[in-house]
Amino acid sequence: MLPPFAVHYDVMAVLVVLAVGYWWAERRIRPLADPSAARATRPQWWNWYSGVFFVWLASGWPMHDLAEERLFTAHMVEHMIIGYVVPPLLLSGMSRWLADATLGRLSRFIRPIAHPVVGFFTFNTMLVVVHWPDAVEWQIQAEFTHLLYHAVLFATAMLMWLPVASPTPAIPRLSQPMQMLYLFLNTLIPTVPASFLTFSSTPLYPIYGDGPSTWGLTLVADQTIAGIVMKLGGGFLLLGRILAIWIRYNRDERKWDAIERRLAHVEHS
Repeated sequence: MLPPFAVHYDVMAVLVVLAVGYWWAERRIRPLADPSAARATRPQWWNWYSGVFFVWLASGWPMHDLAEERLFTAHMVEHMIIGYVVPPLLLSGMSRWLADATLGRLSRFIRPIAHPVVGFFTFNTMLVVVHWPDAVEWQIQAEFTHLLYHAVLFATAMLMWLPVASPTPAIPRLSQPMQMLYLFLNTLIPTVPASFLTFSSTPLYPIYGDGPSTWGLTLVADQTIAGIVMKLGGGFLLLGRILAIWIRYNRDERKWDAIERRLAHVEHS
């Protein structure tokens, strides 16, 4: 049974800023600021608004209400979407002009903290912190705290993803082989808290016992499912990105090999 319908006005405000702001930047500001700049492509529009949709899915009704009142699994799904789905979609949705005008202008501040080592440790540390039992209780008991945790998790996730998906050369990406290694390393640390959740036989989040039961799940069963979501959900999302990078890298290598063979043939002839 779903919780009663509720409108979360803070989430709606974020959605409006993201949705309208992107349209306004591409349709109104870009032609005035730099008429020669390439406009966002159709895939970039799709990626951006897919990111906006997933922001709503993670933070709006019913996911947010389930996460706060009934299911820790919903809480985990929220965090997986915020950490692994939304940031790469928004980054890949930015046109070069928009990326240079925003991230590029702030690169002197962003670049030092978007370093792979910093991004790796800040995001994974935050991912562990937000699932600490005391931290979960604070999120459940105070709406503002929950929003603040989501904001910090999203910010650190952006730092983690920038070395892989930066849309501007002002914040350079890692080479493709290093991107694959970097993302693989990001699958390791979440295994630790996920294991505690999956294999614990005692409730780690008793605060969920104060609310109505959802789908007949016990507290232990709920956190077990949440642990599986954390390990497999986050892991599959990262491994899927690794596979996409490998396919692109393999394709580029074959293209360069073909060019070198043609050049060698021309030289010999």
